[in-house]
Amino acid sequence: MIINKTRWFFAFLFLICFFTLPGQAQRKDTIAYKPDSAKLDYVARMQAFAKQAAKESLEDFKTDKATLDQKKVLEEIKKTNQKAKIFLSHGVDTAMIRTDLKKVNYNFMEAGDGVFINKGSAQTFRNLTATGNILNELLKKTLLYKTKLDQYQYQLNNSRYELDSLLSSPSLFKFPQDSAGLKKYMQQLVVVAYEAHPVDSVLKEANGNVTSLLNEINLTIFKLQAALDEISTNQGELANNAFKREFLNIWTPDNYSRPLGEILSQSYSKAYLTSTFFLANNSWKLLLMIALTMVSFIYLRSLKSIYIARDLLSDSFDGQLVLRYPLFSAILIVMNLYQFLFYSPPFIVNVALWLVSSISLSILFNKFIVQYWLKFWMGMLFLFVLASFDNLLLQASRIERWLMVFTALLGVVYSLSALYKGPRRELREQWIVYAIGLMAILEFSSIIANFFGRYNLAKSLLIGGYMNVIVAIVFLWVVRLINEGLLLAYNVYTRQDKKLFYLNFDKIGGRAPVLLYVAMVFGWLIIFGRNFPVFDSLARPLQEFFTTERTLGDYTFTFSNLVLFVVIMGISVIISRIVSFFAADRGGKSDKQESRGVGSWLLLIRISILTIGLFLALAASGIPIDKITIVLGALGVGIGFGLQTLVNNLVSGLIIAFEKPVNVGDIVDIGGQGGTMKSIGFRSSVITTWDGADLIMPNGDLLSTHLTNWTLAGNRKRSLITVGIAYDSDLQKVNQIISDILEAEKRLAKHPPYSIQFDQFDTSSINLNIYFWVANLSEANNVKSDLIVALTQVFRLNAVNIPFQQHDIYIHDKKSTQE
Repeated sequence: MIINKTRWFFAFLFLICFFTLPGQAQRKDTIAYKPDSAKLDYVARMQAFAKQAAKESLEDFKTDKATLDQKKVLEEIKKTNQKAKIFLSHGVDTAMIRTDLKKVNYNFMEAGDGVFINKGSAQTFRNLTATGNILNELLKKTLLYKTKLDQYQYQLNNSRYELDSLLSSPSLFKFPQDSAGLKKYMQQLVVVAYEAHPVDSVLKEANGNVTSLLNEINLTIFKLQAALDEISTNQGELANNAFKREFLNIWTPDNYSRPLGEILSQSYSKAYLTSTFFLANNSWKLLLMIALTMVSFIYLRSLKSIYIARDLLSDSFDGQLVLRYPLFSAILIVMNLYQFLFYSPPFIVNVALWLVSSISLSILFNKFIVQYWLKFWMGMLFLFVLASFDNLLLQASRIERWLMVFTALLGVVYSLSALYKGPRRELREQWIVYAIGLMAILEFSSIIANFFGRYNLAKSLLIGGYMNVIVAIVFLWVVRLINEGLLLAYNVYTRQDKKLFYLNFDKIGGRAPVLLYVAMVFGWLIIFGRNFPVFDSLARPLQEFFTTERTLGDYTFTFSNLVLFVVIMGISVIISRIVSFFAADRGGKSDKQESRGVGSWLLLIRISILTIGLFLALAASGIPIDKITIVLGALGVGIGFGLQTLVNNLVSGLIIAFEKPVNVGDIVDIGGQGGTMKSIGFRSSVITTWDGADLIMPNGDLLSTHLTNWTLAGNRKRSLITVGIAYDSDLQKVNQIISDILEAEKRLAKHPPYSIQFDQFDTSSINLNIYFWVANLSEANNVKSDLIVALTQVFRLNAVNIPFQQHDIYIHDKKSTQE
């Protein structure tokens, strides 16, 4: 507790103001001496004079120093007062926090209904779960207020301490020796006291209010934590005694049952609280989900417009269902994939998400599947809504138990009827049969458990059976729609189109990855398991394993932080690879100029994504930066000994990214190898040669080798045809014939123009060179071939001979010569 020293200071000033200050003393300019009876000699008098002068000089120095210290302290007091006033004007609204605290306590009473009060003869799993979710949110909110008030109180105490320490400074109590200076100084002190006293009083009052409010908050936190501990104990007992009887047999008369109206009111209040807290905590996630839905809708609508423009859309939408209603397809796909980003959402939110997805799927089903299975689906959806409504009731009653039996019995009859009488061949997804069979078993088990008083087990089996079918059907069709969307885009995709977000479907493929199927099955297991108390008891040890802090040397970590680091880095790598689709070569299917424009900054973008991902992963996982410096130091040693080549390639990749001597899609010649740049990576680049092979070249070699980039030169190339004509040919006529052929060729560039030059007299011909520029480098070989064919034909028609070398061989026969 800070001692309030200001009250002594103010009391002292109060007493001083009642005294009349004495008149100002006259200071002598000369130093007086008492006459010495011994008549000191001259030296003694001078020594006495020096001592007296030194003493008075020292006193003057101390007085001046005290005056400077006093001015400094008084200025500090004024600044501290001003800072305290600003701090108090922007302080914490304790009245608002007190009002919210009352609301927290009221919500605590609402949440405790049926668990701590009016709890009946047994607890229910759904009631404990809903209450636990509400109390966790209330505890988070209260702890946030506690942290805020603790910081505010620390600042209050710090402000009072600074003010008290300044007002208790010894320099303030060194008064001037003359009356005029003392009077002026006392006036300054009165002004300072007048300014400081109200601020100190307000600080003291605010500190008292905060202390009182913190006591209330600490009491509320204690109540919430104790209540959560009790709920956790009850949940553990339910999980360990899942098959234990909780109520009497359903046909046995019940002594007392809470009125259904009160149960409905209590269930509504808790559902409202849980959904309100969820919306407040996940508002940005919901907005992102809406944004992704709109992006998917635009993509599917663009894909549908392509199919309509090419007259590829069938009336039956067989294999094209995803394009029938792009909006509902986007809602169905995004919502079912995105729901896994919500951590432990309340049951009412899950029901809302599944209902929206199911309604979207119903609209897609209309006139697409046979009427029998459409009616079966609509009936299942109705029974799921009925079971979900029953699951929202948080306390048991005899009326509700009979409603559970009726709902489960409908499910058994409905599922068995579909299994034995339904046209299975008309089912679009045959796996649905297994989900229907599992539902029949679960609903029948629910009836048996309910009959014999196993209420929590019966309720879990009831909602689990219907949820199993609904989620299975929705998930199967989500995967089917994703496959359709990828396959349809793959079939019509010929170039990177901004309407399709420049996606490269040659790389993505025409089918959803296997990982998506695994994720869907795993998600179905989680959604199905949440309905049973044993799921939490199994998940809690796993959660503790990942969240428990462990120490390795001086470093403290948790496995959840390490997993978070790996996940963030994995997402960064995936995003960087997705970006690589924007400029990937597709073997002639793409627009080269567009590909080159999109991929020009590809490497820099990928490096930026990975760098940002690394820093986000380090920050999110809590890995200290000083540990990273040790790794970098070790890496430096490794570079010095054996990683020079790797670092050279990495640095060369950065140089290529910044200087851009070559881009994706450029036509190049490197060390006798010609082809097209397919990709530029961190360490190496890929060149697709004219033979169709992919040449992987390290970036260091790419920079150190003589590189010819035809694309930078305008994608043109000068070609040469050398031909020899007979000595008796008319050279002017030959020149005119060749010019006519070159003028007729449309694939030649007009600028620079072609050139025909007679080169030399050879042994049997006059050689001439034909120089010409091809407008498109990719057509250079074809143009040259066509020109050779045309020249040969025209030379024949105009009797222009192309001589070939001849050698006459004379054989000398020695025998015939002798004869």
